[in-house]
Amino acid sequence: MSTILMPPEAVLADAKAILAALVGFDTTSRNSNLALVEWVEAYLGRFGVSSQRIYDETGQKANLLATIGPAAAPGYVLSGHTDVVPVDGQDWHSDPFTLTERDGRLYGRGSCDMKGFLAACLAQVPAMVAVPLARPIHLAFSYDEEVGCIGVRTMIAELAARDAKPIACFVGEPTSMNVVVGHKGKRSQRVVVTGRACHSSLAPKGVNAVHAASRIVAKIADLADELAAKGPRDSMFDVAHSTAHVGAIKGGTALNIVSDHAEFIYEIRVVGADDVDALVSRIETYARETLLPAMRAVAPEADIVFEDLSEFPGLDIVPDHEAVTLAKKLAGKNGHSKVAYGTEAGLFMVRGGIPSVIIGPGDIEQAHKPNEYLAVSELAAACAFVGKLVAIARTG
Repeated sequence: MSTILMPPEAVLADAKAILAALVGFDTTSRNSNLALVEWVEAYLGRFGVSSQRIYDETGQKANLLATIGPAAAPGYVLSGHTDVVPVDGQDWHSDPFTLTERDGRLYGRGSCDMKGFLAACLAQVPAMVAVPLARPIHLAFSYDEEVGCIGVRTMIAELAARDAKPIACFVGEPTSMNVVVGHKGKRSQRVVVTGRACHSSLAPKGVNAVHAASRIVAKIADLADELAAKGPRDSMFDVAHSTAHVGAIKGGTALNIVSDHAEFIYEIRVVGADDVDALVSRIETYARETLLPAMRAVAPEADIVFEDLSEFPGLDIVPDHEAVTLAKKLAGKNGHSKVAYGTEAGLFMVRGGIPSVIIGPGDIEQAHKPNEYLAVSELAAACAFVGKLVAIARTG
């Protein structure tokens, strides 16, 4: 079935070399990814493949979109993100930005999440250009996935607007090459509370922002308990119900000062049967209709501001969809599952109308940790997956 023109061992060797180059770029989300993008552009150019940059507002980051094969035909998307999470404060046994092979493992930041998938895709570019493809393969490499699946949105809009919309998208997040058909949706917010400061001996004359923030936090905790006790269930998830979680809170300066400022960040992750916007609305309504009027009765300047940080829709593709069947065929797997973490797949499916499946090399347990690694066997499996997709794209 494979169209790989080089032996699998040679393709794997190329994938390792490509991965070493990709890991060498510190594309932590706070940094630009343009150096990596330029490297990939040059690599594609060696095989006569042109690509398109889609910049962010600052011009310091870009998606990279390349189409190999007949653009007028519906084809397949191979999607992955170029950014990685920070290594700050982590205890690494080797340089996180130098790929290091030990005992069948490839260590380096992003090796698993998810530059290994990008390397597998790029290692098969020679096969993609060496055969006449009946259906195109789109390489869609995005920025700022780790901070809210931000960059991919403009690339999805570009693909969805084309006359020949892709028929399937494979998002290469680490699933140990298992087929994943769903993930939870998420919305996160920062809540900033403004009160009025005064001496603590005159507390009723002020408005305590810490108290107000704490009451909202308690409401979120109550919602979390409610979802756990009687919310909708989806047994395919490790955590079968929707969740609410406050991640950090700060406020106040001294014990004898009524605080005039407090803020916290929280998130809600939902199964398909829950409406994340409706749950967020419950929190906002409580703050604005119950807390804020009493605060402003003492201090008209008091306020509670909700700032959206990130959001992405969940993924829920039916297991018998053609895209899922194809993913299983390419991976040689019969089963499927769902994951609690979010990916770009939900956006491809919901915003772009492109059927999407999550499948990629590596174990998600390795992601974001010190000494992150990708097993060489997983990289080889990803190369084989993409090689088989080339065969399918050749025959149409």
